[in-house]
Amino acid sequence: VGVLQGWFAADRWPVRQLQVQAEFRHVGADELRAAVRPSLDAGFFALDLDRVRNEVAALPWVAQVEARKRWPDTLELRVIELHPFAHWGEGRLLGEDGRLFVVQGAEAVPGLPHLNGPDDRVADVMDFYRLAQRDFAPFRLRVENVELSERGSWSLVLSNGGTLVIGRDEPRQRLARFIAVMPKLMANRTAGFVYADLRYSNGFAVKWADAPAIPAQPAPHPATESNSHAATGNA
Repeated sequence: VGVLQGWFAADRWPVRQLQVQAEFRHVGADELRAAVRPSLDAGFFALDLDRVRNEVAALPWVAQVEARKRWPDTLELRVIELHPFAHWGEGRLLGEDGRLFVVQGAEAVPGLPHLNGPDDRVADVMDFYRLAQRDFAPFRLRVENVELSERGSWSLVLSNGGTLVIGRDEPRQRLARFIAVMPKLMANRTAGFVYADLRYSNGFAVKWADAPAIPAQPAPHPATESNSHAATGNA
């Protein structure tokens, strides 16, 4: 009982090896060693695996921990990291599993869309982002921002800077209606839209980017103009 409780003889059966299976993308080996070191003093038999799991799980970027002992002197850890799916609101990240978490330097994580909404609507925002991302992909546009207001109104920002205000009522149907006419809207246009309001029951309003100004042509030389008239007259 004394050995199992760690009261004595811990030095006779110490834990000498720590084996870790992890990605080591955001969680470092030094962090893991520091987290488990206080638990190792109890020795192999008294090593509390629940404590080890809790200490490691408390580290930033850790999603899941498995811990087990292997005779005669080894602690084995399997650490699964959080995979960020998007930025959420201010200063938080959204994991692929729908979990919201805070880590140092979250704002600087690159390549992620920005999503926002009530915390209890995380799944809905993720689903709507995936839907919109798929719909705009044929037009080589990415969805960079999805906003769900407290009142339930949806809006998007695309990679070309265009903003869509979709509103509260039937957002999926209204987005689908807009996507259906996108090929006609974009035909013969070199610049994309800057704003689209889809809150109308039977249509939408679109504001287009200003067309680039045509550069002024230099005035023709008088002699050239005279020759041109002469050529026209001869013809």
